Amino acid sequence: MGIKKYQDRIIYQVYPKSFKDANGDGIGDLRGVISKLDYLKDLGINTLWLNPIFVSPQVDNGYDVSNYYALDEKMGTLRDFDELVKNAHKLGIDVILDFVVNHTSDQHPWFKDALANPDSLYRDYYIWQKGRHDALPNNWGSFFGGSVWEKDPQDEDSYYFHLFDKRMPDLNWRNPEVRRSMIDIAKFWIDHGVDGFRLDAFIHIAKADFAQNMPSHGKKGPQVAEMFFANLPLVQTYLHEFIHNLREYKADLFILGEAASADIDLAVDYTDPKKELCDTVVTFRYFENDQSKLNPALPAFGQPLPLRIDIFKDTMVSWQKRLQGISYPTLYLNNHDLPRILTKVAKNSAHKKAAAKMLATLMYLQRGLACVYYGEEIGMEAAVLDKIEDFEDQQATAFYHEALKAGLAKEEALKMLSESHKMASRTPMQWNHAEYYGFSATKPWKYGKENGVNVADEQADPSSILNYYRQVLHLKQKPLFIEGNFVLEDTSDDLYVYTRMLNDSIAYIICNLCDKTVKYQVKGSLSDKHIVLQNGNLSLDEDNVLTLAPFSSLVFMTE
Repeated sequence: MGIKKYQDRIIYQVYPKSFKDANGDGIGDLRGVISKLDYLKDLGINTLWLNPIFVSPQVDNGYDVSNYYALDEKMGTLRDFDELVKNAHKLGIDVILDFVVNHTSDQHPWFKDALANPDSLYRDYYIWQKGRHDALPNNWGSFFGGSVWEKDPQDEDSYYFHLFDKRMPDLNWRNPEVRRSMIDIAKFWIDHGVDGFRLDAFIHIAKADFAQNMPSHGKKGPQVAEMFFANLPLVQTYLHEFIHNLREYKADLFILGEAASADIDLAVDYTDPKKELCDTVVTFRYFENDQSKLNPALPAFGQPLPLRIDIFKDTMVSWQKRLQGISYPTLYLNNHDLPRILTKVAKNSAHKKAAAKMLATLMYLQRGLACVYYGEEIGMEAAVLDKIEDFEDQQATAFYHEALKAGLAKEEALKMLSESHKMASRTPMQWNHAEYYGFSATKPWKYGKENGVNVADEQADPSSILNYYRQVLHLKQKPLFIEGNFVLEDTSDDLYVYTRMLNDSIAYIICNLCDKTVKYQVKGSLSDKHIVLQNGNLSLDEDNVLTLAPFSSLVFMTE
């Protein structure tokens, strides 16, 4: 069957609430996105991924959908969406939607009817279980804290299942009517011109039977039992049926799967063209924190930690080589579920600009699909949120109170959370110097102290991060950086060095990962005429030893 031709995609992830507010209510919207399509085209983007825009009570910022066939009124109208797709297509930009397949809102008509009527057709759209011995059906824990089970208000001995918030009940994918309904929803949006979907939390759509408790090893309370509700074999069965039906409807549909906990073996399964599942998947395994730096006086959750570079290297090379000949990995530095990486990598403000450029060089010139999160192309960092309520997370609240008990000042505790929590990566795009960064005429829905960078300044500065990103993404469009073989060189963890090879062309990518000067013995000839892209101060001595300034990087080519 061969590899599908999707590997030249350069994706830009827009968190719509935070990208551009066109109507002045402090919340980003589709007309705001429309107004910035030329900016995305100029950056080098060919695929736009929109986080959820459906009708939602916003318990989880749109990932709790109450109507899949209509847009949240704060996002705009269906006419606005059609205009967005039409204008994007004119610019050669595809549009993919974030499709929440694992669960709905408790305000969805399906669930409301299931609660109101025990004989409802929609009762079996969700997962119900009787209690055991006057207790919960089992000890499984929710990702959002507490149990996965919530009592049915109409039946004191019945519970419904929710992996996330209790207001987000899981769908029962064992029910063929659920599977058919999700296919129908996707086809509706295909009819409105969408080019693909990012499948949210698809790895959870199959669950084991509920008789087995998760071994607690003496721990009290519910236990996150991921082995029983993530990546089960039936996931692939359901996913194949779903995608096969959609591909019969639109053959070139692009499917990006969120496989947060998937290892490389699962990634091979999920993206093998012969299985007709996802084109590519996102894993959260690239970035692992250095747990040795934890402060034992504070809860682990909420502490900002440096990255384990050794694990990052091992993971990246594994994904690069194991997927070769099968599919292409998704290459990302940031997304809406993670803290912004620049804050983690470069603590010294003098190095921020170089570090942002180096990270783009390192990540996006590898083999795979570049996926840029809004604002990273100008060097946006985690905003410092000034109220604990801004994090919208009971675990963050618990950390905050423990930190205060341990003697930290409020400002210090909030800063730590801001550097480690996903909500601080969702603040408004910084367009210019105006109040609220040109995002809105009104105070934004999520607001904090930003690092001051903005698009207007960087467009005018040839040496800016933004203009460097344009160069990286221009290189990314070349066959060498799409199709070329990838080989990571064995170096110290201060360096990340790899080659891309296609026919007689070879590109060498050399990146300094640390805040000190390092040396590298160059292999092959290097002169100014070979340099394609340079970031930071570098010097080459007569013995071909390259000295790289902190967080500098170099791309050179030979033919």
